[in-house]
Amino acid sequence: MVVEAVGCGDGTAGPLSLYEGADIEELHEVVSSRLSPHRLTILGKQVLPGRLQVFHAGSVGLYDLGFGAPVRLRVGDLPDFYCQLPQVGSVAVVVNGAALSSPLCAGGPGDSVLTEQDHLAVNSALAMSRQLVEEVLAVRLGDVPHKPLRFDQHVLDPADPAVQSWLALVQSFRQFVLSPLSRSSELGVRHFERLLVDTLLGAQPHSWSNSADRAAALLPSALRRATEFCDERAGDAVSVCDIAQAARVSVRTLREAFRTHLDTTPLAYLRRVRLDHAHHDLKAIADGSARGTVTEVACRWGFTHLGRFSAEYRAAYGCSPSETTRSRH
Repeated sequence: MVVEAVGCGDGTAGPLSLYEGADIEELHEVVSSRLSPHRLTILGKQVLPGRLQVFHAGSVGLYDLGFGAPVRLRVGDLPDFYCQLPQVGSVAVVVNGAALSSPLCAGGPGDSVLTEQDHLAVNSALAMSRQLVEEVLAVRLGDVPHKPLRFDQHVLDPADPAVQSWLALVQSFRQFVLSPLSRSSELGVRHFERLLVDTLLGAQPHSWSNSADRAAALLPSALRRATEFCDERAGDAVSVCDIAQAARVSVRTLREAFRTHLDTTPLAYLRRVRLDHAHHDLKAIADGSARGTVTEVACRWGFTHLGRFSAEYRAAYGCSPSETTRSRH
């Protein structure tokens, strides 16, 4: 039977039970419609009630699934990206015909997955939409990928510290989406979804891993977006994260791009743009087309420490700001 949401008794929300009962065929239909179509083979008697609970449904979904009977599930071609995270019971996994050394696994479009599990097994399924994964990958690369992402290895190594950290993040997500804070911060939930995907792509080798590491050498378009943003927003309070977001790349990739192509850092580039704007304004004061003081110009372009501004200005233009205002050239 399909039941309604469950309360936790402490003011937080509980997971929504999409199905709970003894009809495995009905549970099979609910799972197929909610997650992905699959072939189900019942291998033995049902001992426990089957259930499908949803903790969160969005661009990233988090579900708990148990059949209460020994079963075999076969998915011919995953429609989206999934991670299977067994909670209890015995589970064996085969991906694309290869048996995995651990039931912790990650797969995506193009992969076929076969699992066999006992009656105690309860699996958490993290379902990530293909669209979101490709959006996050595009940010890491700085451009839209020309071929789909495929995981190089499908087992999530439980001994890998990066995987351990990512699994802990999934548990934090489980707690967060049940909290009152998640219901008052839709943007926070979306950020957490993207964080889960981005960190998975950092922890698990995939077909674009090397390209993402070399992204700065391949991304003049991202660098152009970054420099244009600096030029347009030079008078605003801008952080390196703001520049990376405008360029649609990670902070790491942004820094590498500036180092490789311009031999500088994003914030050093921004300071030079601001110096150029200040230099232009000071020359306008000198020729009488504008009015103002050195202090006003410095503050206009984000230089609040006048001594440091004067030193950087002299290093760039060979004279002090006040000398520029007195110049008639």
